[in-house]
Amino acid sequence: MWFRRDLRIADNAALHAALTAGTRVHCVFVFDKAILSALDPHSNRRVEFLRECVVDLRTRLREHGGELIVRHGAVPDEIATLAAALKVTAVYANRDYEPAAKARDAAIAQRLEAGGIAFNLRKDQTIFDHDEVLTGAGKPFTVFTPYKNAWLKHLATNEAFFLKPYPVEKYLARLTPPPTHIDSGNVPTLEQLGFQPSNLKQLAIPTGAGGAQQLFDDFKRRVARYREARDYPAVKGTSYLSAHLRFGAISIRMLAAAARKAANEGAADGANTWLSELIWRDFYFMVLHHNPHVVGHAFKREYEHIAFPNDKALFAAWCEGRTGYPIVDAGMRQLNHSGYMHNRLRMIVASFLVKDLHCDWRWGERYFATHLTDHDLAANNGGWQWAASTGCDAQPYFRIFNPVTQSERFDAEGKFIRRYVPELTHVNTKHIHAPWLMSTDEQQRAGCVIGRDYPAPVVEHANAREVALALFKKDKSASMMAPPGA
Repeated sequence: MWFRRDLRIADNAALHAALTAGTRVHCVFVFDKAILSALDPHSNRRVEFLRECVVDLRTRLREHGGELIVRHGAVPDEIATLAAALKVTAVYANRDYEPAAKARDAAIAQRLEAGGIAFNLRKDQTIFDHDEVLTGAGKPFTVFTPYKNAWLKHLATNEAFFLKPYPVEKYLARLTPPPTHIDSGNVPTLEQLGFQPSNLKQLAIPTGAGGAQQLFDDFKRRVARYREARDYPAVKGTSYLSAHLRFGAISIRMLAAAARKAANEGAADGANTWLSELIWRDFYFMVLHHNPHVVGHAFKREYEHIAFPNDKALFAAWCEGRTGYPIVDAGMRQLNHSGYMHNRLRMIVASFLVKDLHCDWRWGERYFATHLTDHDLAANNGGWQWAASTGCDAQPYFRIFNPVTQSERFDAEGKFIRRYVPELTHVNTKHIHAPWLMSTDEQQRAGCVIGRDYPAPVVEHANAREVALALFKKDKSASMMAPPGA
């Protein structure tokens, strides 16, 4: 059993398949040098979170008489070498939908099969695979709402089957430590992996399957309020399970089943809204599988060559949370401090970067990929292309978030802003969303002089909006005039 993005025992599709196929099962995890070498070595919370999940998984396997063989190296070499040394008949893993992962798996399958070893992939990250929910014409969906309706209809055909957990616990006696001549290996320290410790422990973020269950137990008590609470960053309204889902420390089937159960027990509004968010996750995996060109390119080809000015100084101000727009700066500072950003804020700051600062959405996508603990290629790409109006079922380009209006609506009292932008602590609620409108006397009384203690707005929203509209209209017109195949 090769663990990847499924760092748990419970309800693990590939682990169940391996345990029911053989009487002896070895468990393996490889820290992939090819992936890790491309990451920023300075305080990378995602790597630290991953490492803690691996430690948790090894502990749980040992409790059941098994072991987690850990390696740090080139994945194809490590898997092929271990498979041969352990004399296994098959390698099991759960399917990944990212283009690079699919290419890696194809190469590993070929290498294993050349040695007479089968390579078996199972569905585990999603409720429905890329080809299970299609249009009536058998084509992939490109609009979310029809996809969601088809998804729910497909679920209703046999909900008990689709959401039934895999009974892994029945077969755990088949977990097998490696023979004595094969070292199980230590879980490398962060330094051995090439990274510096982050502030993950100071943030007290629970990790591993145990941490995921702790967060889920807390969320189940709040799920009824999810629909109305999820958009307000100062409120504890979301599940905070995104990083655990990204690394598979908790089962997507268990979460979807819990949502259905809660909906049937009087919490329909909150539970169904939450389930819809889980369906978005399946949707973006499906989009990525069928449209791998979205990695680095616009889903909507007509917006591929927008002439963004890409002002590096404005981009730096956005990254560092000093744009002069409090809700944008608070969101970016939350990300930089914690590796997490509230979903409503992700939409606001993404829209602001593209539509107000006129920077290419790919710049923002890369920044999120670097800093988010829960970074997932499919969801991150889908979210950025949604905000940039270049993606699948995206926000129309002429609908542009007003950062002040968004701030007034979703952080009305400025609680979240004051938490992450302490320069504005004493600014009254009337001006917290647009502090540049304070008079000179008001700025002095608040201890916040605009341009000295807190930046003046780097752009004027109304003007920036008009520039954005012109950019999109010009690019769309140019693409419509281009010859076929251009």
